[in-house]
Amino acid sequence: MYLKSLKIINFRKFGELNNVVEFVGSKGAQPKTEGINIALSTTLIVGKNNSGKTTVTEALKRLIHDRKFKANDFNFMYLNTLLEEYKKGKFERFPKLEFEITVRIDFSSDSDLVTNIAPFMSIEGVASAGKKSDFQVLMKYEIKEETSFEDEVLSIIGKYKDETLLFRKFLELITNTEFEFNYYNSEDVLIEDNKFKISDLLEIKVINANKDIHGNCLSNIFNRIIKLLCTSGNKPVVPDGIASEIDKINKTITKKVSAPHATTVNRALSKIESSDHMEVNLRPDLTFDNILSTIIRYEYKEGKFHIPEGQFGLGYSNLMMIIGELIEYIEKYPKQEHHSKINLICIEEPEAFMHCQMQELFIKHINDAVDFLLKDREKEINSQLIVTTHSPHILNSKIHSGNTFDNISYSTIVDDFANVVNLNDVNVMGDKSADEGKGDVAAEKKTADDLKFLKKHIKYKVSELFFSDAVIFVEGVTEETLLSYYIDKDKTLNRYYISVFNINGSHGLVYHPLIKLLKVPNLIITDFDIRREEKEKDDCLQIKDLKDRETTNKTIAKYNPDKEKIGNLKGYFEDENIYVIFQREAIEGYYATSFEEAFILTNYNNDILNNALSVVKPGVYKKISGEPIDRNRLKDASYKLQSSLSKSKSDFSNELLYEIVVSEDAGAIPKPPKYITDGLVWLTRSVKKQAKGGNK
Repeated sequence: MYLKSLKIINFRKFGELNNVVEFVGSKGAQPKTEGINIALSTTLIVGKNNSGKTTVTEALKRLIHDRKFKANDFNFMYLNTLLEEYKKGKFERFPKLEFEITVRIDFSSDSDLVTNIAPFMSIEGVASAGKKSDFQVLMKYEIKEETSFEDEVLSIIGKYKDETLLFRKFLELITNTEFEFNYYNSEDVLIEDNKFKISDLLEIKVINANKDIHGNCLSNIFNRIIKLLCTSGNKPVVPDGIASEIDKINKTITKKVSAPHATTVNRALSKIESSDHMEVNLRPDLTFDNILSTIIRYEYKEGKFHIPEGQFGLGYSNLMMIIGELIEYIEKYPKQEHHSKINLICIEEPEAFMHCQMQELFIKHINDAVDFLLKDREKEINSQLIVTTHSPHILNSKIHSGNTFDNISYSTIVDDFANVVNLNDVNVMGDKSADEGKGDVAAEKKTADDLKFLKKHIKYKVSELFFSDAVIFVEGVTEETLLSYYIDKDKTLNRYYISVFNINGSHGLVYHPLIKLLKVPNLIITDFDIRREEKEKDDCLQIKDLKDRETTNKTIAKYNPDKEKIGNLKGYFEDENIYVIFQREAIEGYYATSFEEAFILTNYNNDILNNALSVVKPGVYKKISGEPIDRNRLKDASYKLQSSLSKSKSDFSNELLYEIVVSEDAGAIPKPPKYITDGLVWLTRSVKKQAKGGNK
C-alpha cells in the first residue's frame, strides 16, 4: 500500500488545474526487499523558488496533524473570483479547500494494511479491483453555515467600497468563519464515520532545510537518539555498569569538592547567623541524563584527529543533521510486525551548504541509508521518501542514477497558479505515435536514442533549465557568448534568471516536448541554413533572393508549412511557450545563413568587429577589405568571412567579447542582428507577463 498521488485544490498557490502530484510507485507496483517495505526510489519535487514545492509538504502536514486553515491558506486569485461573484449577488459557490489522496493497494500482500481505508471501499469496487486497486479519499475544508456567511459577505460589500480594503475584510471574515473538515469517497458521498481521521492512514516526518547550523546542533540531536535507545516504557534504562560508576564519581566529588567548600561557606555564614538556624550543603547531582544532555560532545574523525563539531564544514554538518533526524524518526517508530499506515519521509532542500558532488551522492544513496537504518533497528515501516529541491545537481543525479525521468514532479507558476508536471520518459519525448507509427523499428530506435541523448545532455549541459525564468537555445558558441553579454546589459532581462544553452543544430528538436512541459518562455535561435549548390559554396556567392530556396535546418522545416521551402516565409514561429527566430529578413541586401554572417552584415562598419576579424583571420580580412581598407567590401563578402570562421568561432567570439568589455564607448558596441533583437523583445514581454501573473 502506498500513496499514489495528492491533488491540491485552491490551497495557497494551487488552483483547480494541473494540481496533482504523483509519488513513486504510481507507474506500477513497487518490488520489496525482504523484510523492508520502503520505496526503492525517491519522489523528487523540483522547481525554482516560490513555485509551490514546499506547499506540497505543507498540505500533507496540515492534513495529517491539525486540519486547520486560515484565509491566507486559500489561493487569493480564487478568493478574488468568488468575491467578484458575490458583488453581483451570485452565491453559487463558497470558499473551500479540497484535497484528494489516491492510495494504491495490492490485495495479495497488503491485506493486513488496509484497515483504515475500509470506509472508502465499496463492495463492488473491491470485488472488481483484482489484486491491485486505487482508492480515493476526498477531503474538504468547507463552511459550516453558508447562509450566515452570505449575510456577512453582503454586509461588508455594502460597507466597504475600496477594493483593497474590501478584500482585506473578506479575508478577515473567512478567518473568523467556522469551517468543518469532512471526508468523501470517490463518488463525492460524505463519509458519516466521524471516527476516521487521515492521520489514521498517513503519517509524515518532515526534515526541513537546515539553514541554522550551530556549534552543538549535532550533540543535541544525537543526545536525543541515545536517550531513546536507553528508554524502555518511557522509563530511562541506565546501561549495566554505568550506575555504579556514576555513584563513585558523586562520592569523589562530595569528598574532594563539595564537603570542603560547604565547610568554608557554613563557617562564614555562622559569623552572621547561627548555624542552628541555617547551613548549606553542596551535593553533586551527576546523573546519566545529565551526562547525555550536557557532557557528551560529538566530534568528527579526520584521519587520526578528532575535530569538534563546531569546526567542521556546514555541508557535512547538514548531512549529519539529516542522518540524525532519520535515525531519531526510526527509533521513535513502534517496533511491531505490521503497520496500517503509510509513512512519508520528506526532506526539504537537503542541498543547503552541500557542495555539488555531495548533493549528487546524497540523492543517489539516501535510499540505501534509510534501508540500512531500518534493517539495523529491525524495523519494518511502510515508507515513501520525498525530496523537494531546486538543485540541478540533485536533479542530475536523480535522472542518471535511475536512468529515467520517472518519479520527478516539476512545479512552476503559470497564470498565478502552481502548475505541476509529473515527468516521465514518455512525456519528455512527446507523442511520437502521430509522426512515427508504432511497430516501426527504426522510429522506436530513434526515440530511444533521442531519450538517451536527452538524459546525457541534461547531465553535461542544461539541467538548470528546470530552475530558470526563461531559456534561450542557440546553435553556436558565438551567439552563446554574445547573448550572455547583451542580456547582462539589458535593464529588464538582467533581473531574471535566463539560461543560455548551446545545443548545436538539429539536436534541438529533441528538447521541444520537454520545453513545452516546463512552461517557461523558451527562445530558440536557429540558423537559416540556406541550401547551396556546390559551386555556390566554392565561389562563396552571396544570396540576394529566397525564391526556390530551401533550408537544411530541421527546426525550421518542422514548423514551416512549406517544410524545407523558404521562399514564402513571412515571420517567425510561435508554439505555446516556444518562439523560434532566424535570419528571415535580408540585411544590406543579403540573406545570412548563420549568426556570424548576420552579425557581420549588421556591423560591417563597426570598429570592434573589424578589429576582431583582423586579429582572428588577418589574411582573409586583409584580402577582402583591401588596401586602403574599404569596409563596404565586408558586406559583399559576408558569406566568405563566415566560412573562414567555421573552425575559429570560439576565438572569434572571445576576441569580440574582449574588445567589447574593454571598450569605454557604449556607442561603439556592435549591435545584435535584427532577428536577435526581435527575439529579445519577445522574451522581455514574456518574462514580464509571467512575473506579473506568477507572484502574489
